[in-house]
Amino acid sequence: MSVEVEGKIFVGKSTGEDGGKPEYLTLKLANRHGLATGATGTGKTVTLQTIAEGFSRAGVPVFAADIKGDLSGVAMPGEGQDWIVKRFAEIGADYVPDEFPVIFWDLFGEQGHPVRATVSEMGPLLLARLLNLNDVQEGVLNVVFRIADERGLLLLDLKDLRAMLAFAAENAAQLTTTYGNVSPATVGAIQRALLVLENQGADKFFGEPALKISDLMRVDPRTGYGTISLLAADKLMGSPQLYATFLLWLLSELFEELPEVGDPDKPKVVFFFDEAHLLFDEAPKALLQKIEQVVRLIRSKGVGVYFVTQNPLDVPESVLAQLGNRVQHALRAFTPRDQKAVNAAAETFRPNPKLDTAQVITELGKGMALVSMLEGNGTPAMVERTAICPPTARVGPIDPEMRKVNMRNSPVGKLYDTPVDRESAYEMLAKRADETAPAEAPETPASPNPASPKPTEPKPTEAGAASGGGWLDGVLGGLFGTPSRGRMSIGEQVARQVTREVVNQATKAILRNVLGGRARSTRAVSPTPARAKSSRSGAGASSSDDFAQIFDDFAGGGSAKRRK
Repeated sequence: MSVEVEGKIFVGKSTGEDGGKPEYLTLKLANRHGLATGATGTGKTVTLQTIAEGFSRAGVPVFAADIKGDLSGVAMPGEGQDWIVKRFAEIGADYVPDEFPVIFWDLFGEQGHPVRATVSEMGPLLLARLLNLNDVQEGVLNVVFRIADERGLLLLDLKDLRAMLAFAAENAAQLTTTYGNVSPATVGAIQRALLVLENQGADKFFGEPALKISDLMRVDPRTGYGTISLLAADKLMGSPQLYATFLLWLLSELFEELPEVGDPDKPKVVFFFDEAHLLFDEAPKALLQKIEQVVRLIRSKGVGVYFVTQNPLDVPESVLAQLGNRVQHALRAFTPRDQKAVNAAAETFRPNPKLDTAQVITELGKGMALVSMLEGNGTPAMVERTAICPPTARVGPIDPEMRKVNMRNSPVGKLYDTPVDRESAYEMLAKRADETAPAEAPETPASPNPASPKPTEPKPTEAGAASGGGWLDGVLGGLFGTPSRGRMSIGEQVARQVTREVVNQATKAILRNVLGGRARSTRAVSPTPARAKSSRSGAGASSSDDFAQIFDDFAGGGSAKRRK
């Protein structure tokens, strides 16, 4: 017996005293989102596959994060296992094996086609929130994006962003006057946050060719089935920040690109997030805000979002309130938190006077669930105990070799499998650095004729004029060690020699004063009247007279010696 109804997805059959009735998910109300919860091993993933097959059969593209690889079997025909055939007989339906068009994706490019996005597409605001940057760091990141945009520097991958951050740090003084304070310390903090994201594999996510949303919304022209896109997420779950990055970008792109369509007869695309507790646990606040925004507003764009998790409390209340279509598998009330979860799940259903919802939740067997779908004008139906319809495709993971065959025959393989690294900010900044680097001064070749005269050295006044100052500049340069440009002038050479003599004499005077050498010197040599007077005035005066004598020698002593 066929249980298929136009415009609806058959979910299962209720088990009431009156013999039960078919339970359907209405396609026109499918963009009101949904939730499937239950303890481990109660059949949540099988329920997800059944509903995903129903959407595909109705021509609606599906995207699902495949946490354990169990959903990959949807690409192969069903095998008619005993429990599947038995369940179909129980619900009064005919079992007909089927297979569905599937495209495998993987952020790491191992179990599916690579998924990439550019840094520019992510944008500074989303990236800053994802990295948990403070207001100052977010401002600097906005400055970096602004500079790249004004100078025509493409930000495609992480090395482009790192290069732009380094450029901003090196030119902070010049940028501050135009864009505000750009601190190298702030840039360093952003670089460290990027390093954490990069260590989780973000270098493989950011780049080209970037994923086009339209490739997630394909319909098989041969069968009319909507394509089921499966994201291999088993390895990705070890990189929660990268997973959050991808979802943040994907939901943002959906929200920005898709037009408003109101309430269509069926969704344009449906998203399933299996093991949703991994999505919300320790998720950045930006991701939670974005999910809430998308769930509230994306309905009018014809997109349905379905979360699959163990506990209803795993989903924030602001999101939970937007999920109209619900399937509740068994929960085990072993702890106070479990009991709270059971009560919370029971209270979210429209009551059925024939059922004690809270008690039934703890008594459900595998493959059984409480179901409440939207009906009529969007009101929830009364909750019913329901035997879930099994999938018609294979249940369980696909063989790795079959996955490779699928990828080779995929319509998107030639579009995404080969990475593209075109000229962008990293390469352009490196090229400009090479062009502006000062060339090394060529060595002066030796004169081939030893007898040739040496170049005439400029006079002190000429050297000073050439350098923009007089002879005093050369003296000061020699005194304070200012490196000269080219060969030293005569004035600079004289000043440097005099400086050495002054310093040497001053050092000797200090040492004599400290070590007592001055006293021995005065006993051995008859002092002049001036020196005898200074020796009687104490050590401090002796030191001062030494320095006075040194500078007297510098000022006039040299000429006196020459006169002698």
